Amino acid sequence: MERFLDVAIAGLLLGGLYALIAMGMSLQYGVARVFNIAHGEFIMLGAMTTWTLYTVFNISPLVAVVICGPLAFVLGFIIHRTMFRKLQSLSANQGVFESNSMLASFGLMFVIQNIAFLAWGPEIRTYNYLMETVSIGGALFGARRLVTLGFAIAIGVIFYIFLARTRIGKAIRAAGQDPSTAGLMGVNINWVLALCFGLGAAMAGIAGVLISMSYPDSANMGQEYLTVAIIVVVLGGLGSIPGSFIGGFLLGIIGSIVSFYEPGLNMAAYYAIFVILLLVRPRGIMGR
Repeated sequence: MERFLDVAIAGLLLGGLYALIAMGMSLQYGVARVFNIAHGEFIMLGAMTTWTLYTVFNISPLVAVVICGPLAFVLGFIIHRTMFRKLQSLSANQGVFESNSMLASFGLMFVIQNIAFLAWGPEIRTYNYLMETVSIGGALFGARRLVTLGFAIAIGVIFYIFLARTRIGKAIRAAGQDPSTAGLMGVNINWVLALCFGLGAAMAGIAGVLISMSYPDSANMGQEYLTVAIIVVVLGGLGSIPGSFIGGFLLGIIGSIVSFYEPGLNMAAYYAIFVILLLVRPRGIMGR
């Protein structure tokens, strides 16, 4: 029972983090139509900024959530309003824009990554926070992991409710389904697209904060989480927010089970799932 709980909690923790990462990327691609290769660097910025806030200024990582999230949103919003908006106006059609925006995000990834290396160096960074243990069914778990899991689930649910129930959320979903018709109905499409890109960046920044509480951080950590995000987005269905949420938890649980038997096969298992999915069900769990 203790082993089962250990694997289950670890899987849910990974799944919650993966869900946040993938929901942000899915929103950026599903609505803004930007397959953001630099998504992992926003996760890295959230993690490394949290490390700095805690070790230098003694600011709690839980407080860093409300600092890094808005900062990442502003950065993402500005990037879309400048770089991607300009690319869209210069592109002959939507297909050309998607190709150009993906190439541009490659460049953005290297720019952010190199700035991070200058700011923090290549060293792996960790900090001690909420090191107490909590007993569940006889198994001991770090309090920080349980807090991370609770925050990840809560933020994911709140984000989904925001998209499903609020007026802005309805405008976002309308823009994702048919931007031309949504524009005719009064939706400011350019503003909504930038908003979606900013929200996706904010989700990545918040995920970075939560990742830093339980896992080591470094300036080159973004690529690993980008790979995970792509797999989860495809697993859930391109552009499907609920699919990304479900896919994140599913991949996290699978990763936890694989790690229990052979930690070195974690990423190999993810890639195997990715390939099988593309062959068997390329539209994903909830894709159309």
